[in-house]
Amino acid sequence: MDILLLLIRLFLFGVFALAGVGKLLDLEGSEKAVKAFGTPDEYAKTFAIALPVAELIFAVCFLFVGTSWLGAVGAFILLLSFIGGMIWQIKQGNAPDCHCFGQIHSEPVGKKSLIRNIVFAVLALILIAQGWNYQGLGFSELPNDIAAQLFTGLAAVALLGVAVFYLKKISEQQTLIMRRIEVLELISHDGANGKEIEREEAGNPHEGLPLGAPFPDFELADITGKTVTFEHLLGRAKHILFFFVSPTCNPCKALLPEIEAWQAELQDKVQFVYVSSGNVEENLEKLGGKGFKQILLQKDRELAEIVKARWTPTALLVNTDGAVASPLAAGDIAIRELIEKIKSENFEDDLLFVTNGALTKIGERIPEFSLKDLQGREITSADLQGKRTLVTFWSTTCPFCVGMLDDLREWDSERNPDDPELIVFSTGEPEDHEDLRLKSPIILDEEFKIADKFGMSGTPSAVLVDENGRIVSETAVGAEKIWALVGKRK
Repeated sequence: MDILLLLIRLFLFGVFALAGVGKLLDLEGSEKAVKAFGTPDEYAKTFAIALPVAELIFAVCFLFVGTSWLGAVGAFILLLSFIGGMIWQIKQGNAPDCHCFGQIHSEPVGKKSLIRNIVFAVLALILIAQGWNYQGLGFSELPNDIAAQLFTGLAAVALLGVAVFYLKKISEQQTLIMRRIEVLELISHDGANGKEIEREEAGNPHEGLPLGAPFPDFELADITGKTVTFEHLLGRAKHILFFFVSPTCNPCKALLPEIEAWQAELQDKVQFVYVSSGNVEENLEKLGGKGFKQILLQKDRELAEIVKARWTPTALLVNTDGAVASPLAAGDIAIRELIEKIKSENFEDDLLFVTNGALTKIGERIPEFSLKDLQGREITSADLQGKRTLVTFWSTTCPFCVGMLDDLREWDSERNPDDPELIVFSTGEPEDHEDLRLKSPIILDEEFKIADKFGMSGTPSAVLVDENGRIVSETAVGAEKIWALVGKRK
């Protein structure tokens, strides 16, 4: 039994030392992981450092008989918190990266990582049950030959671990390099006959519909000839990840194995939809790959043009309510980054948006205000409850505002029942607004005090507010983006 307890201590020492060192080697990843498990942002950095330090302290405790019991108690409490967090995430339908061994090894939370932590907890519990004074043999009690063999074995294991770590890093780098070479080779074939590749039609890869804007309705045929509508896809009650691809796009083909792996991993949460062009045969030949794919065929890139997906491959996430939930991710690097962000999201959140780091007020309640409109009516934040509202910010001296006035006036007078209400915040003298001739309320917001609280940036700009008084879009600046918030194409 003494030898068994020593082996358990050594095993737990290795586990916690590896976990602590791995996390310290990737503090940025550790911070991201603790945030994914619900740690508030203001405490995440501190916790990301404190956790591996605690793991290393417990690891050292296991080496000595006199401190092993304390190490076992600390490790058991830590493991219980890990197990509880994993169970909670699994019940919520999430699979954040556990970052269990930091830079050395990480994987999404699942049954495998949960069982592994339960086994570690049972081993710690065995040591706890033996009591403070009975933690097995100390190193000084071992015969010299056994001690020498044990230390030699531990050193060999440590060296093997270091070798595996660096081999893994080298392998990852080689894989990335090979993928780059493959993409370059495939692209070079397009110009193999001395033809210069024209890409002026591609446009800006950072264009796109604003977060919170409704994804456009469409009717497209799939590769079986069946007509698929956007409403049909929304009926599955899953988030949709659109991939805009092409059978003539060689980078799409090079990225396809990764996309298929992501589809298999996220199939319970996200439906993958491929929007392509060309005929059925060439799409099956180039994009068929492994597993089922829902490939929708455009006649002339009509859907891609509406959403500004002018590059291939490009990915775009859409919420279960049909709202755009991510910026366009154009190219393999941006798509990989988007996928990693999606993996860490809480899919139970009714306002799931994946931003590119830009600050937004999505999900926040509207600021409290009480002001009179130009007709003398008292308008308060409570008036925005119970209905969707497009809140716009305006200036009569802004030429871009004047440029969209006719369209705004027409939309305001002909809004459909399903369209949001309209409220306009502006600056200037009341008489300067007489020519606007809008049916909806116009409120003077001197120095844009209310606008700042809504997160506005210049004029014209707007946000969507839902029936519960929450901001449900990013700030749309300029006429085109504002019209996109209400599903109006200009």
